[in-house]
Amino acid sequence: MAPRQTKTTKNDRAVTLKAVADHVGFTPGTVSAVLNNSAASHSFPQRTKDRILAAARELNYRPNFFARTLRVKRTFTIGVITEEIGDAYGSMVISGIEKVLRQNGFFFLTVAHRHDPKLLESYSHLLLERGVEGFITVDTSVTQAPPLPTVAVAGHKRLKGVTNIVLDHRTAALLALKHLKELGHKEIAFMKGPASSSDSEDRWKSIAQVCRLLNIQVKPELTLKVEGDTASPELGYPYAKQLLSRGEPFTALFAYNDSLAIGAIRAIHEAGLRVPEDISIVGFDDILSAAYCNPALTTVRQPLEKIGEIAARTLLDQIESRSEYLPEIAIEPEFVVRKSTSRPRAQLLLENEEEAQVVAKR
Repeated sequence: MAPRQTKTTKNDRAVTLKAVADHVGFTPGTVSAVLNNSAASHSFPQRTKDRILAAARELNYRPNFFARTLRVKRTFTIGVITEEIGDAYGSMVISGIEKVLRQNGFFFLTVAHRHDPKLLESYSHLLLERGVEGFITVDTSVTQAPPLPTVAVAGHKRLKGVTNIVLDHRTAALLALKHLKELGHKEIAFMKGPASSSDSEDRWKSIAQVCRLLNIQVKPELTLKVEGDTASPELGYPYAKQLLSRGEPFTALFAYNDSLAIGAIRAIHEAGLRVPEDISIVGFDDILSAAYCNPALTTVRQPLEKIGEIAARTLLDQIESRSEYLPEIAIEPEFVVRKSTSRPRAQLLLENEEEAQVVAKR
């Protein structure tokens, strides 16, 4: 016995753009302009737009993305390449990217390469096959000029067609080290970033330059180069313990990023020392958890969400030919003073003693 044929109802069929246009009595071009919120729709009366949107909801109209792609020969899709999905730094940047792309009707596909060159190459080709119209890379070392417009967040290599968005690391280092010096710190320890992070080399060069400018000695025994690709406090914890085990006294620590700084705070506490009374800590980035660790972290702030917004806006401007190509966009840092820094303990004791002597003489 042949299977019973099910009658196709009106609700089972996909509602076309023409069907919406017939329903409201406007041309398909007018309906398309309103539903896509194109520039042409801005001249239509609001009541016209409201009628079209209401009809689309009533008829359960769903735009055919693939038909649109074939018609205009575009995908309205961006490829976002990052080192890791979910890390505190990258997630804030991607949040800014998503905001701008969503406002402009673009999608994005995200891949994480975890600093594996083969995986990075493979994912780049995969995104090209998916028809992305441009790339945004986050903390990723771009070594070859890509075939599409590209914006590199924390990019440092000058390549044709790539716009690097870079922080002013010299100003960042000056803000942090001047703060520590003005507090009276002389013995300062440093955690250098891992080679896998695209900012490491430039940031350390800037720190070294500023130390020379401020006559701050960079001691090898108080300097550690962090290795590893884990963007979490667990990476900073063992390095801080290693630093403490060397027996070389220091009153302040300037960490490559906030995650390392937060891990260092735990190691210092476990050693029976206090932050900031015994050791002041300065981080870098101002990730969301920086203000809520104990104590709240003094840090160099990168406006990470804003950087993501700038990256997305810059890429869309290039894709749509709305502006000229820029090889670099500089971002200015801020310095946020919280509870993890204070004057050195010995200096506080001396100042208290001098104050007591002045009171006694009165």
